[in-house]
Order: sequence, then structure tokens, then C-alpha cells
Amino acid sequence: MRLLLHICCGPCALYPIKELTNNEFEEVVGYYYNPNIHPPSEYKKRRNALHDAEKKLGFNVIYPSYNMEEYFRKVALKEGSPERCRLCWELRLRETARFAKENKFNAFTTTLLISPYQDHAVIKELAENIAKDEDMEFYYMDFRKGFRASQEDAKKSDMYRQKYCGCVFSELERVKIK
Repeated sequence: MRLLLHICCGPCALYPIKELTNNEFEEVVGYYYNPNIHPPSEYKKRRNALHDAEKKLGFNVIYPSYNMEEYFRKVALKEGSPERCRLCWELRLRETARFAKENKFNAFTTTLLISPYQDHAVIKELAENIAKDEDMEFYYMDFRKGFRASQEDAKKSDMYRQKYCGCVFSELERVKIK
């Protein structure tokens, strides 16, 4: 069974990669699709950190083109959370499912399921609905128990760890510019 793993960032990928490769999967491939990350310099930092993790753990990651316009078109005039977050998750998960289907993966999942700061139930529901729409299988695993270990592994290996989810709106909420 081939699994496509949507990856939001390197630190969040560490635990899921270990868990999934020790599972029933013949092949686990990462998919770094995150047009929400802003500014482009932040996107590059996260991509480079994931690339380092890819080499360290010996797995493959696909890096589609960075196109932040897709994200801004999706969330235009809906910048408030939680609606913005739901639209963002849907955009990334739908593209992951589409890519998985086109490239003959059996299922897809996401590292978004590791974060205790994201709405786990909504992410799971969205992914299940997208899987039905795309005639794909969504592989569900609650990775949250590995969040702290994943963060500690990233810290020990001096991997870049971001302070916000990635979008410009969450960064503004975090720094509260007045």
C-alpha cells in the first residue's frame, strides 16, 4: 500500500514519518504543498528544514511549485479564524488527495493531525469528505501523542521551528500589530 503524506513542516513530520513507516505501508512519500505560508522567505526556511529531515530519515518528499496566490484566492474576504483555517486545510488536503489519485497512491493523510493547536476534528472530517469526493482513501491516525517528541527531536537536531501556522493572518494575530 502506497501512502501520500501531506507535510506542513519538518518538525511536524518527524513523528508521523516514523509511525507510518513502521506500519503496513509499502511506501510513504511526503508532499509539501503549502501555498498558505507567507512570506516566501518563511516558505523557504520550512522547505529547507523539511529537506534536511528528508535526508536524515531517508524518505522522499515531493515539492510542488509554491503558489501563494492559490491560498489568497481561497480565503479572500474570509480572513477571520476559524473559517480561514478550514478553507486553508481544505485547499491543501484536496490538492493532496488529487495528487495521490493521479499518481496511484492508495491513500493520503496529513501531518496537520499532530498539532494540538489545530482543530483535529474538523481536519479529520474535511479529509474524510475530500476522500469521498476524490474516490480516495483517507488514512486516519491521531499523531498528537507524538507532538512533544517531534518538537524535541527537531530542537536537538537544530531544525528550524516556526512560531506560527504559516499564513500572514496568523502571524498578524501572533504579533498583534496595532
